[in-house]
Formats: sequence, structure tokens, C-alpha cells
Amino acid sequence: MFPALASIVRAGLNATVFLRLAEIGLVLLLFTDASRTELDTLRSVGSLPVRLLSIGMLLTIAFGAFVARLVFPQLSLWEAGILSTILAPTDAGLGQVIVNSSRVPLRIREALNVEAGLNDGLSVPFVLFFIALAAARIEGEAASLTQFIVEQLGFGTLVGLTIGLGGGWLMGFARRMEWLADSYQQIGVVALALLCLAVSEMVGASMFIASFVACLAVQVGFKDAGKHSVEFAEEWGQLFNLSVFFLFGGLVVRDWPQFSMGSWLYAILSLTVVRMLPVAIALIGTGLSSASVIFMGWFGPRGLASIVLGLVYLEQEVHLRSEPTMRSAVMVTVLLSIFAHGLSAIPAIELYAQGNSMIAAAATEHRDGSL
Repeated sequence: MFPALASIVRAGLNATVFLRLAEIGLVLLLFTDASRTELDTLRSVGSLPVRLLSIGMLLTIAFGAFVARLVFPQLSLWEAGILSTILAPTDAGLGQVIVNSSRVPLRIREALNVEAGLNDGLSVPFVLFFIALAAARIEGEAASLTQFIVEQLGFGTLVGLTIGLGGGWLMGFARRMEWLADSYQQIGVVALALLCLAVSEMVGASMFIASFVACLAVQVGFKDAGKHSVEFAEEWGQLFNLSVFFLFGGLVVRDWPQFSMGSWLYAILSLTVVRMLPVAIALIGTGLSSASVIFMGWFGPRGLASIVLGLVYLEQEVHLRSEPTMRSAVMVTVLLSIFAHGLSAIPAIELYAQGNSMIAAAATEHRDGSL
């Protein structure tokens, strides 16, 4: 089987095909996750997601870049920033076992779910920012950062708002007039996500930022967007994600001999201290038990978002000198995360539930409200 996969990769798979498939998967994932994130859910888990997405995420990027410079001295500051940002977002799909487990307190699993649903979109401007700075440093193009801000952030936000608000209003109006059958409402929501991808390509905007903004804006005019996007994700959306992971496995087989000890070391550090220390700092003052802090810090799996952001970097064709090192580090980290978090999920839930049973019902883990 492995030789067959390697032959398939060598014969018919290239970065462009892989990127397009992964882009569709991440755009749909972004749209689905954010459109089903309701204000009531955010209020019920308090400030935990905000802490993880602000303090936690910024410290993860900064600490990840610092560790990257230590493990790979040949990396420049901007190259280290690119690597750490690619590996900053967590994977919602790989964390479903945790999110769906009733043995994990609601506030903990919902906080992890919201974090995984939103941090991939928030990572996009950071990775594009570091890419722009790296390109400007190599090519001496001082205007590249301004171009990045206008095209990627500005145009992406504008595209997302236009499609989200306009499409949401049209779908809401069609539903009130009973012009749209239930089955077509699901298709319509997914079409808005794909429209973000198509329009962003045309105007040179970031399709991920556009999708991220659109999936939040669509709920203004069509409140059932989350319901229908979830229906699609459960039936068809996972097909794209599984296809990406299948192709990723083929690339791992092809590049396995190139994985260095440094890549494995960075992967271990990225999944442990680079993730867990910032989470612990972000959760200071929340009143959570040490078991909860460790549990939330460990379950930050890397997957589809990191694969796509890595491919986005390759598509920019800035041709940084340390590109092979960065590519290997990303691949090894995602590979190790798939096995480490997959194999540890059930045992960790059991251990956490046993320790959590001794915590009073009025503890922070079990109550709603803000912190």
C-alpha cells in the first residue's frame, strides 16, 4: 500500500491540486464552524474562548517562533514566525471526540470547540503578514506589506461582508416568502462559502478571511445558517477533509526520508510546551483546576488548518532558503498530532473525568457565566 501511495503522489499529485482541495475543505470548515457559533454559546462559556484566542494564540505564535529559532538556527525571524503561525491553529475535526464527550464539563469542551472553530481564520492574517515581511526582506519590495494589508485584509473583509450580509438577507427573504425548500437552504449556505472562494480569487483577496467574515455576517439575515451548514458538514463536508488527510499521508510517505531529528524535536515541543504554556498563562485567574488547564493545553491538535496554511505559504513562491526545513517541520507536527491526540483522547477523558468527579458541582468547570 505504501509504495502504491508513493507512486500516486509522484505520478499525479502536485501542490496546486492539493492546495485547491485543501482550500475548499478549510473554507467550508471555517464557514461551518463560525456560522454555528451562537452568541448564547459564547456567553455560556464566559471568557475562556476569548482568553485562548487572544492571549493564548499570540503567546503561542511568539513562543513557537522563539523555539523555532532555537531548534533551527538557520531560520530568520520571519521564517520562524511563518512556521509558528502555520502550526498555531488547532483542528476542530480531530478534537470532535473531546467536544462530543459528555464526561468533559460543558464549559471546557465548548471553549475548546469555539477556539478550534475560530483560530484558523484568525491565523490567516498573521501568516500572510510574516510572508509579506519575508518577501520584502528578500526582494526589497517595501510596498509588499501595504499591498498585503489592502488586498488580503481589506478586500477579504469587504468580500466577506458583501456576500455574508447580501446572501443571508436573500436567503432569509426567500424563506419568509416560502420560495426556498429546506433541501435548497442547505445548498444555498454552502454556495455562499464557495462564492467567497471564487470572488476572492478574482479580486486577489484572502478567501479564508472572506469566508470567516461571511460566515459571521450571514447570520444577520439568515439565522438558520449554522443549522444548514452543520447538516452539510455532517453529510459531505468531511469528504473533503478526509481526502486532504489521505493525500497528506501520501506526501508523508514520499518525504519520510527527509524528516530530520530537528523536525521531530520541534514537533514534540510544538505539541507540548509551545501550546500548553501559553494556554496555562491565558487561563490564569479563571479558577480552573490544574487538571483542566493541562487538559485544555494538551488537546490542541494540529490538522487541516496547518496543512492549508502550509500550502498557502508554498503558493506564495517566496522561495525562502529554509523552505524544506519548514515544510518538514509542519508535516511531522501534523503527523505526530494525529497519532498522539488520537490515541490519547479516550484515556485522557477517563483520567480527567475521574479527577473531575471530585470537584464540587459549583466549581468553575461546571458553572455558566463569565470570568
